[in-house]
Order: sequence, then C-alpha cells, then structure tokens
Amino acid sequence: MRCNLGTADRMIRIITGAIIIGLGLYFDSWWGIIGLLPLLTGTFCWCALYVPLKINTNNNNT
Repeated sequence: MRCNLGTADRMIRIITGAIIIGLGLYFDSWWGIIGLLPLLTGTFCWCALYVPLKINTNNNNT
C-alpha cells in the first residue's frame, strides 16, 4: 500500500475520528464505532476509497 493521504488530510481524519469516538462514549452510543474508520485511515496513511477514484493528497507521492 502506498501512502495516498497528505499531512492535512491525515490530521483532519485523526481529529474527526477521535471526536466521533469521544461523542459515542459520552452519549453511550455504539455509533462511536464509526469514528474508527477515519481514525484508522489517518493512522495508516491510506484510504481505500481514494484508490479507485485515483485521488492522492500526498505531495511526496511515496
């Protein structure tokens, strides 16, 4: 897997995922699990949806 997320994209995903998980815990709702998707894609620096759409926000193209 090649990194297809840039720094800003990664930070937005990690922060958004953490907020969604936090809200899920605060409201005692299982919907917080949805926050794992942006958190994991930001952590691993790879988004599966970007591959078929040929999107790459990584400036280094590594």
